[in-house]
Amino acid sequence: QVQLVESGGGLVQAGGSLRLSCAASGRTFSMYAMGWFRQAPGKEREFVARISRSSGSTRYADSVKGRFTVSRDNTKNTLYLQMNSLKPEDTAVYYCAADREPRSWNYGLGSLYDSWGQGTQVTVSS
Repeated sequence: QVQLVESGGGLVQAGGSLRLSCAASGRTFSMYAMGWFRQAPGKEREFVARISRSSGSTRYADSVKGRFTVSRDNTKNTLYLQMNSLKPEDTAVYYCAADREPRSWNYGLGSLYDSWGQGTQVTVSS
């Protein structure tokens, strides 16, 4: 399995931007589709975004579409989430996750992902 470590979280005002990173260990990063999830206090974990192994396909939750961009650099074993026009409702712990399988459906189910990072806190003030 791949080990994942997120970074880049912090406190930002509404309307601001943050870029999260997820560093993966091992030489098999390019074999995984990658996802971002988030969990706000008292709420269920929810899907945010996903990118295919070769960056050819991306998927987004409706709540972040047009504001967030997922990308990856397989030469650096790193996944990114650029978050713009942040809103207070984006406040959550953000997790990256790795999925061995290419999927065109059910990609939002966290139980299908094989490895998870420890999370990074994003707080958006109003």
